[in-house]
Amino acid sequence: MIKRLRRRFITIAMVSIGIVLFIIMATINIANYVSVNTSADERLDLIASFDGTMPKMTGEYGYKRDTNTNNANNTLPPDDAEMEEREDFRKNYKTLSAETPFDTRYFTVSISSDGSVTEAGLDYIAAISEEEAESIATKLYESGKTSGFYSYYKYTCIETTDDNGNTCTLYIFLDCQNDLQTFRYFLVASILISLGGLFFVFLLVLFFSKIMLRPITESYAKQKRFITDASHEIKTPLTIIDANTEIIEMEHGEDEWTTSIRNQIKRLTELTNKLVFLSRMDEENHQITRLDFSLSDAVSETAEPFLTVAQSKGKQLELSVEKGISYTGDESQIRQVVSLLLDNAIKYSSENGSIRLTLKASGKGKVLEVWNDSDDIAQGNQDVLFERFYRNDASRNSKTGGHGVGLSVVQAIVLAHKGKITARSDDGKSIRFTIIL
Repeated sequence: MIKRLRRRFITIAMVSIGIVLFIIMATINIANYVSVNTSADERLDLIASFDGTMPKMTGEYGYKRDTNTNNANNTLPPDDAEMEEREDFRKNYKTLSAETPFDTRYFTVSISSDGSVTEAGLDYIAAISEEEAESIATKLYESGKTSGFYSYYKYTCIETTDDNGNTCTLYIFLDCQNDLQTFRYFLVASILISLGGLFFVFLLVLFFSKIMLRPITESYAKQKRFITDASHEIKTPLTIIDANTEIIEMEHGEDEWTTSIRNQIKRLTELTNKLVFLSRMDEENHQITRLDFSLSDAVSETAEPFLTVAQSKGKQLELSVEKGISYTGDESQIRQVVSLLLDNAIKYSSENGSIRLTLKASGKGKVLEVWNDSDDIAQGNQDVLFERFYRNDASRNSKTGGHGVGLSVVQAIVLAHKGKITARSDDGKSIRFTIIL
């Protein structure tokens, strides 16, 4: 149990940390990509606004047109209208600076309405030839694409006119290789660092979980020792009481009082044996005896005596056991599971109710189900019934004689066989126990 608790704690801790780390890394990388994309869009938009050329930026006034004249007026302050225009420019292009024209690599290709290339501008890039540029632009023009990524180049297109006044399509390609490579490097590095950090956290959680669960381990060990010692201490007075009752019956005859004493002795003995069994099953090094046996025969032979018990209580028990099913495990414990489930079903089913046991093979597994109707039970998952000493209805448990550990024994046996057990009510008027072995 302690090992399962520790594994569950480690799993929950690592999943929680992993989710948080994933969200952080995803947010950072998405923000990084958005930043790269936004910067590229702003540059493309700026180049497109100036008909395929990058304007020169000035630290004081925002920008000036790229001219070849030596006497361009870039020292005189602009008028109010131009100042307003350049203020809008600074608001629209927040990521651009005076250095932008010097670190921007781009090329343009102009395509006429008949699909032929009229001009290719490669003055601001050296990584691509004129033939390659024209080939890329022609492919995009023929496909009808107007924006997006082509390899490391982000592109857009605008409608413009050539020197003769003819309408043409101008494709603008921005080289984003450095930015994309930086983004990809950071993405890979962040993933590797996150995985390394997650592994390091796992080692820490693995180490500290043992320290953190030590008080629980010690408390649980004390509890098991107490149950074992108390059970042995209880057995001795029970044996003496049983012997004294037998002597009283021999001298004075059997009566309702001695019968009641014997019934209570039997009940306490069963409870003590179950507690000792659960304590033994909880031991970390507990091993069950595994032998091949006929599961079909074991279930049928164990269930058949309950047909008479159910009939005596005015209830109907239906058995549906598939023949020829074998299993490797502890046969006596599997028989105990069937006995406890049927005993529970007979005790807690409705008056004149129905009980159904089925066994069938499903793929590589074996499925054992015990179903019974019930007067009143919450709809949905009912795995809480496997908790020790759990009582759904205390008054009814006192009438039926249950002491709340039978289903705990069933769960312990199933888990020891590496199986799975669930309890569920689909309609609030019946309950189904399903065991997969």
